[in-house]
Amino acid sequence: MKSPILLIIGALSYVILGSSTGCQPKSTPLENLPQEDSQVTKETIKDMPDNSNAHVKITTKFGDMIVELFDETPQHRDNFLKLVDEGYYNDLIFHRVIKNFMIQGGDPDSRGAAPNARLGAGGPGYTVPAEFNNAFTHKKGALAAARQGDQVNPKRASSGSQFYIVQGAPVQEAMLLNLEMRRNYGKDSTNQFHYSPEDLEFFKTQGGTPHLDGEYTVFGQIIEGLSIVDSIGAVRTMPGDRPVEDVIMKMERVKK
Repeated sequence: MKSPILLIIGALSYVILGSSTGCQPKSTPLENLPQEDSQVTKETIKDMPDNSNAHVKITTKFGDMIVELFDETPQHRDNFLKLVDEGYYNDLIFHRVIKNFMIQGGDPDSRGAAPNARLGAGGPGYTVPAEFNNAFTHKKGALAAARQGDQVNPKRASSGSQFYIVQGAPVQEAMLLNLEMRRNYGKDSTNQFHYSPEDLEFFKTQGGTPHLDGEYTVFGQIIEGLSIVDSIGAVRTMPGDRPVEDVIMKMERVKK
């Protein structure tokens, strides 16, 4: 029996207060995945080539996006590349699109799915341990892993295959500093999070979804084709946030 869907869910304070731009997500990037006990291991990802400085091209009908995968999140990087090399993502769709929030894909059940199919519960049968890194924020174009909610997933392990790419909207510095203060509340000075000047400028000019920072593992960043995220984010959707016309993806490694 299918378990609940993986959704991406915003922090409670953000949902209640809204953002400084007036944009408020309908839910989060959690997945509707089944609860899975097994996690990816070195045995799961074996015979892999050197994956450092890896890049993947995501092809859609709107154009191509090039994503750079972070070496600092090696388990997510290696798992993503394993699936790309296997052709796992080819012909899947972005099954959940919320304008000014994010675009989500990676459910194997979405391949050739009927228009009325309930999607978001598929995966490879394992999760990936969380790899939070304060250096990587939910800027526009960030690649992050969907997951189940904290109630059933207190360790915040990631889906084995479902991911989302941030679109978001411009965010003023005052809101970012407020989120930073809330996140650091009760923590000692050696364990605090701070947005860099570069992050503050990027969020202000390009946008993002900073209320998700520290909640989901960010493991890559779109470095070419950022406008494709906007094109996908603008498509017409049905109830449940699935695009009316399927947005199909293909993926392959590329050298940069």
